[in-house]
Amino acid sequence: MNLDVNDREFMVLLGPSGCGKTTALRCVAGLENPDEGQIYIGGKKVNDLDPKERNIAMVFQTYALYPHFTVSRNLAFPLENAKVSKDEIEKKVHEVAKLLKIEQLLDRKPKQLSGGQRQRVALGRAIIREPQAFLMDEPLSNLDAKLRVYMRAELKKLQRDIGITTIYVTHDQVEAMTMGDRIAIMNEGILQQIGTPDEIYFHPSNIFVAGFIGSPPANFFDCTLSKDDTLSCMEFECSFPKKVVDILKESGSEEYVLGVRPQDTIVSRKSEKAKNYVKSVVEVVEPIGDQTVLDLKVGDTLVKAVVSPDFKTKAGDEFWITFVTDKIHIFDKKTGKTLV
Repeated sequence: MNLDVNDREFMVLLGPSGCGKTTALRCVAGLENPDEGQIYIGGKKVNDLDPKERNIAMVFQTYALYPHFTVSRNLAFPLENAKVSKDEIEKKVHEVAKLLKIEQLLDRKPKQLSGGQRQRVALGRAIIREPQAFLMDEPLSNLDAKLRVYMRAELKKLQRDIGITTIYVTHDQVEAMTMGDRIAIMNEGILQQIGTPDEIYFHPSNIFVAGFIGSPPANFFDCTLSKDDTLSCMEFECSFPKKVVDILKESGSEEYVLGVRPQDTIVSRKSEKAKNYVKSVVEVVEPIGDQTVLDLKVGDTLVKAVVSPDFKTKAGDEFWITFVTDKIHIFDKKTGKTLV
C-alpha cells in the first residue's frame, strides 16, 4: 500500500477481518517491521526508530489499562515515564479529565468503570502525551450498540477539537463512513481505493468496494452486451444511453457485471412489460423500522430491494422491478474494475 495521511486528518483503514489493517497500523507504530517500503511521520523517516521514539499514541481494542492503578495514575503514567514534574502532571491530568468529562472518576480503578468510561481513560492516556498522531485499533468494538453510536460522535468531535492526525482501523463500514475524513479500503493486503465517504459510496473503483460499502449490500448480475446494444443478464435485459454503450465497447471486455444498490431498485405493483422491467417474487420481508428490505427471486437470482415501511407485502407476492439507470455501476468481469 502507498498511503499519505494529511496533517490533522481522520483517516480510516477499512476492510474485512484479515485484510491487513491492523498489520499496517502496527507497522506505523513500530510494533511490526515492514518487509519493504518507508514510513514517515511528520516528514521524518521512522523505520529504524523504536515505538517510544516515534511520538505516536496507540489506543487498543482492549483499552490496556493498568488494573491496580487509579484512573488518575493511569492518565499520569506516560508523563511519569517521561520524567515530567509532579505539578505539570497534576495539571495535565485534570485538563484531560475535564476534556473527556471523567473528572469524577479519577480516584476509581478500571474494574469500577463501565466500558465507555474505560475507553475514555484509554483515550485520555493517549491524549495526555500530545503525540504527533493517534493510532486507533477498533477502540469501539467492545461497547454495546447504543454506546458505540454515542462514542463515534464524541471521538470524531474530540479529534477535531484537538486537531491531531488520526489513523483509525475498523471493519465496520458505518463507523468508517460516519467518522472518516477519508477512507482507505483494503482487501487481502492490497489497498483498493482511497476517498471521502461520498466518493467511496457513489464512485467505487471496483466490484469489491461496491459490494463492501452499503447496507444491504449491492446486487450483482453477470451480463453481456447483445447485438442490439442492450445489456443482457440471465433473467432480464437493460437498455442504457449510447454514451454508456460506447464506454463498454471501448473497454474491450466481453463480459460485465451489473451492480445495483437495493436503494436504487424500484419495486412496482403494475404489470410492466417494458425492456427494463422484470418479474419477481417476494421470498423474505425484513422490516427494519424506517425501511423494509425485500428479498426478491428473479428466476434463480436473489435481488434485494429497499422500500418504505408502509409498503405492505408478504412472501409469494409478485412484483415488477427495475433500476434507477443513472445510479447503476458496470464492472469488467475479468478485472473487477469499474467501467461505468
